[in-house]
Amino acid sequence: MQAVRFHQYGDSTVLTAEDVPTPTPGPGQVLLKVAATSFTPADAAIRAGHLRDMLPLDLPHTPGVDVAGTITALGEGVTGWTDGDTVVAFLPLNAAGAAADHVLAAADPLAPAPTTVDLPDAAALPATGLTAWQALFDHAALTAGQSILINGAGGAAGTYAVQLAHHTGAHVTAAASPASADRIRGHGADRIIDSTTTPVTKAAGIRYDVVLNLVANHLAAAAYDHSVKRIGAQFWLGLTRCTTPRSGRADPRRLAAASDAGDRALGFGP
Repeated sequence: MQAVRFHQYGDSTVLTAEDVPTPTPGPGQVLLKVAATSFTPADAAIRAGHLRDMLPLDLPHTPGVDVAGTITALGEGVTGWTDGDTVVAFLPLNAAGAAADHVLAAADPLAPAPTTVDLPDAAALPATGLTAWQALFDHAALTAGQSILINGAGGAAGTYAVQLAHHTGAHVTAAASPASADRIRGHGADRIIDSTTTPVTKAAGIRYDVVLNLVANHLAAAAYDHSVKRIGAQFWLGLTRCTTPRSGRADPRRLAAASDAGDRALGFGP
């Protein structure tokens, strides 16, 4: 089979397409024929070596943490799945990834692929959907009746965050560009702030139970403190600051099922 791999850390020029042996699933694993993977900031950081102390790799390494594909072989002890099942998964960050014709995946965390979108498109679900889920529920413990400000609502994780927060019964204020406004409103945002004309922290106007910032910019965490009702109680800033982490486990199976039911849309845009 073919795989895209890198033999040393660096920029995109270290990536090469190579012929490699097709792996064989071990106990508790399945072999997937890859329909699609994604390219995320995590992939870029891992390839550049920024996370090598936390996530050491066995080089050469194949990137691609998201996968949508079809099961073609089952390892010993795998139950509940059969050849031909279509699935999505979020692969371990330091395991061989899905930028290949085939990839191994643990059977337990697999989720049935949504059937309301094409299988390659379903590869956009795991990392972004789980990011939104963990931020809102595992960390912020968002509940019905609370208010939330989502900055970067037009992006991938933001699109899911708006839908999940709305479905929970929260009052959603979404900050994004005008190009995303109609789509975000259709996903359930109660109020939209044009982030291209006014600083979000000034336009917000009120205090919120939860602030979810998904925009990487120069704003310090303290800039949002005046927008949060209870400092240190429920607050999440991007992927860097979180107070009162909650126990729990985000499950891609719930997200995939919600997409099938028409409760979530996978698409995102500007």
